[in-house]
Amino acid sequence: MKYFLIATLFFFVSAHKVHAQNFKSELKKLNSEVKAAYRNKKLTELEYAKLQREQDVIQATIEKAQADDLMTPDEKNKIHSKIVRAKKKLAKYKTNREIY
Repeated sequence: MKYFLIATLFFFVSAHKVHAQNFKSELKKLNSEVKAAYRNKKLTELEYAKLQREQDVIQATIEKAQADDLMTPDEKNKIHSKIVRAKKKLAKYKTNREIY
């Protein structure tokens, strides 16, 4: 029973670790959401350009953090907060009904 609990705990910790550090896939998913929203006319051209620039900054931050093959918790937190901020902007822009 003890080994089963240890194995289960190890599985959950390793699964969480893999999910938490997969920033490139999160960025790719966000990029596809932005493109889909632009195609469906939910975003203006200006909003689309702003989100694309923000994704370029996030991509550069990821590459900079991975340059030394070691991501510190501070770098991970910064990247994660940039991705969360971009997702919030996308949600805000999609519900925005202003006409430019």
